[in-house]
Amino acid sequence: MSRLHVVSGKGGTGKTTVAAALALALAAEGKRTLLVEVEGRQGIAQLFETEALPYEERKIAVAPGGGGEVHALAIDAERALLDYLQMFYKLGSAGRALKKLGAIDFATTIAPGLRDVLLTGKACEAVRRKDRAGRYVYDHVIMDAPPTGRITRFLNVNDEVAGLARIGPIHNQAQAVMRVLKSPETAVHFVTLLEEMPVQETVDGIAELRAAQLPVGSVVINMVRPEILDEAAVEIAANGRRADVARTLSHALERTGFGGGRHAGLAGQLVDPLVTQAREHTERLALEHQGRTEISGLRLPTYELELLGDGVDLAGLYRMARELRKQGVSE
Repeated sequence: MSRLHVVSGKGGTGKTTVAAALALALAAEGKRTLLVEVEGRQGIAQLFETEALPYEERKIAVAPGGGGEVHALAIDAERALLDYLQMFYKLGSAGRALKKLGAIDFATTIAPGLRDVLLTGKACEAVRRKDRAGRYVYDHVIMDAPPTGRITRFLNVNDEVAGLARIGPIHNQAQAVMRVLKSPETAVHFVTLLEEMPVQETVDGIAELRAAQLPVGSVVINMVRPEILDEAAVEIAANGRRADVARTLSHALERTGFGGGRHAGLAGQLVDPLVTQAREHTERLALEHQGRTEISGLRLPTYELELLGDGVDLAGLYRMARELRKQGVSE
């Protein structure tokens, strides 16, 4: 069976971007990966600077190092239900007639649990699929999943469906999906920032997954900002020692040609804003240290990706993939 990687995270943490970078990283050395989107936002197409993804698997990138391929699929719940009806009930044209009548849209709207069953089921089908030679079509399937707050319910809904439908194809399908989701070949990864709310949601989400006996993978700390002050400067900033800041600033201005009598008041004008910014910086560092400590306490593999100042374009995505591989994400 292929490996399934489910990527979740609080909104705003860069969950989709990390899922895309992971797909590139895992596709290195000639591997084939499938990147699956389930939220209908076409975020993957935007990241790879390609046209909107249809409901079919499409090659969208070649990975660095060995020429592996990244394929992508945007799962549509209505189309997935039509596939399901054809697969298990051979409805064919009758299923298409139901779509024209609006019954498919009605079914997926009034039963959000059914929607989640269809989305996870399609991804798990890709995990189990083999080619004519009996080899798995993909080495890895990466799912850009819903946010942390609902990830456990999203993944566990098949268990609930299997309990409600005691027999028949629905029961069998739900059980097959849960076998994939709870297998050793599946891992749920969490994307977070070194901020209080994302870290807390990550801690809570992992606790919920463990309680549901779903497999937890790793934590990816995204948008890590560089430390721009050394320990001595942090100490000065934290204590707000204005005289020390003024002295340091005056020396710096002199080295750059802004010292002397003509600019004598410049250092004084800059001291207070710099002290304020430096103090805010040290407070942020303290919060980040606390966040790292909490994440470390989870005892999970952890990766860090730096903040890309100009935003994430295609080049930035490849850069993130290389960094994940450098940190051993594919091992």
